[in-house]
Amino acid sequence: MNSDQHDFYREFPEHQIAIQQLKQANPRFARLFADYRRVNREVERAEEHDVPLSDVSFEDLKKQRLKLKDELYSLLFAKSTN
Repeated sequence: MNSDQHDFYREFPEHQIAIQQLKQANPRFARLFADYRRVNREVERAEEHDVPLSDVSFEDLKKQRLKLKDELYSLLFAKSTN
């Protein structure tokens, strides 16, 4: 699997500048972004290296990643509409 598949910058390339600005100006966005990257790495590691996780644990990680992405996108969308 391509390890960049869920990279936030790759998912929203048209918003790269806004993402950078939010990371610097908004502590909540910066924290969520760091959490997203951490969880995304855990998911990718599990997928690429067959890390022993139960199906439930793996699905929980993926749901956590999705929740973080939704929160990040909400903040990003709020910035882009201002």
